[in-house]
Amino acid sequence: MSLEKEFLAELVDAISNDRLTLPTLPEVALKIREAVNDDDINSNSLAKIIGQDAALAARIVKVANSPLMRGTVVVDNLQLAITRMGINFVRNLATGLAMEQMFQATHDVIDTRLRASWEHSVEVASISHVLASNFTNLKPDQAALAGLVHEIGILPILTLAEDNPQILENEEVLDKIIQRLNGKVGQAILKAWEFPPEIVIVPKACCDFTRDEQPQADYSDVVTVAKLQSYPSDKNPYAHIDPATVPAFRKLGLSPEIDVQTVDELAVEVEEAKQAFS
Repeated sequence: MSLEKEFLAELVDAISNDRLTLPTLPEVALKIREAVNDDDINSNSLAKIIGQDAALAARIVKVANSPLMRGTVVVDNLQLAITRMGINFVRNLATGLAMEQMFQATHDVIDTRLRASWEHSVEVASISHVLASNFTNLKPDQAALAGLVHEIGILPILTLAEDNPQILENEEVLDKIIQRLNGKVGQAILKAWEFPPEIVIVPKACCDFTRDEQPQADYSDVVTVAKLQSYPSDKNPYAHIDPATVPAFRKLGLSPEIDVQTVDELAVEVEEAKQAFS
């Protein structure tokens, strides 16, 4: 059995028998999501929870003052930032931002891969935010969160690979494994985190470029298009895919010939979102 098939068999067996160690959502994100489910939550009580993480609180205030929010008055505290963005927006934003700490490792090879994955996820999230805002009735903040979590399945895959030096040394094999199982593992993680069903399906559905189950665009469709448009033309692993054959473009009402990163006004919005989420 080849190295790739051997590792795949081990990984699939771990998934099938619930032996794969899934990552847990950072504690502050858990507290925030739990608090938002309380009908009595308000900006003051949510600010107290987020304020327990000074770095996260500062980033949320930064986003509230970013061009992305189109605010005319500078906010200088967390409660005002939450009031400007809304509780649900802040829940999704805080969840996404808190996850960045998960995309780090002590092993150099894995750390490099995780950081690259996070940077790409921010890119996809930024484009998703703009697509949802301009071409759908979907919530831009939810679309951005979908973009941030679309590669979450890479975490336990790389954790398992860390115990197999031969796999880590063979980048081509590791890339194939990640591409093959990231979606399935990602869905398992988001389900365990009790994310809404429309987000749980994203890691797997966004890579199904023939998916055409419903006439209206959903968050998976948004991430699909964002993913295809997130790479430089000379480094696009999906360059062989003809966008005209991808139903997600049609459902967004977006011409396959239009790249949001090359349309001046949209490109500015993408950059604003990227600065806010970074």
